[in-house]
Amino acid sequence: MEEYHRHCDEVGFNAEEAHNIVKECVDGVLGGEDYNHNNINQWTASIVEQSLTHLVKLGKAYKYIVTCAVVQKSAYGFHTASSCFWDTTSDGTCTVRWENRTMNCGVSLCRPGWSAMVRFRLTATSACQVQVILLPQPPELELQARAMTLS
Repeated sequence: MEEYHRHCDEVGFNAEEAHNIVKECVDGVLGGEDYNHNNINQWTASIVEQSLTHLVKLGKAYKYIVTCAVVQKSAYGFHTASSCFWDTTSDGTCTVRWENRTMNCGVSLCRPGWSAMVRFRLTATSACQVQVILLPQPPELELQARAMTLS
């Protein structure tokens, strides 16, 4: 039910450590709970905020992007995918998949290095849409595609 992808850079991003932090936050928020659509906003906000708080307490000069989705368990499962264009030598990511008998949760953590942060500018955001202007990328960066299936 869990996976992590390790990408280390010279300042020591530890994907396994980040994965464990996020998993503890998910366990703390959702452990012992049954799916209730009235609690989804609170649960996802708590998971994201607690994860960021614990990651910042590590005292590393990183920027983090955390996303969380919680869905009711069904015969249709839960499918999501993401991709990013970044430098695999300095950027890192991990994914936590969690489930119980009534719900699935997927949390993605991205730790973009300075090279990824400086090359895009966020121009608009809302609950359902983000527009990003990508600036020209140097050839040493790679496209990273991620997919997660919970069923």
